[in-house]
Amino acid sequence: MKCPFCGGTESRVKDSRDIGDAIHRRRECEHCKGRFSTYERVEKFSLMVIKQDQRREAFDRQKLYVGIRKACEKRPLPAGEIEKAVEEIEQELYRFGKQEIPSNVIGELVMEHLRRMDKIAYIRFASVYRSFGDVETMFEEIQKLLNREKPDSNSLNQFIERHDAETYSPDDI
Repeated sequence: MKCPFCGGTESRVKDSRDIGDAIHRRRECEHCKGRFSTYERVEKFSLMVIKQDQRREAFDRQKLYVGIRKACEKRPLPAGEIEKAVEEIEQELYRFGKQEIPSNVIGELVMEHLRRMDKIAYIRFASVYRSFGDVETMFEEIQKLLNREKPDSNSLNQFIERHDAETYSPDDI
């Protein structure tokens, strides 16, 4: 393991914690005494994301993290909350048991998590994800949020079961 500060290859594990499907290790470089974190994960089957234009691309956990982080920018969220959400979303995707997941399913999972985490972050993400064309559409989404309208908890599972991998449209969820 290379130290991100000095490039040294000798480090000592100071603390290890199980965080679901990974082990979080806190390390200290033997050379410069810098401290850094590493995550050890079991390698799973690779997920492919089916984009709206039917292209396939490999699931990118970092892309998911960056998208959620942008929505949560300058919001008063506890440290680790975004990482926890990304972890839960990724685990949920693997629980579907499918190798190909439509991008709109991932988007809806993100929306569901953001709705619980921070309502402003939810609206930020929704405004981009749902491409609000006007203020009225955004206002309707805010009203739904205030009225606590929640999607049917089985809707994502039903969506996956109902459709073949080739026939997804953004309006299905």
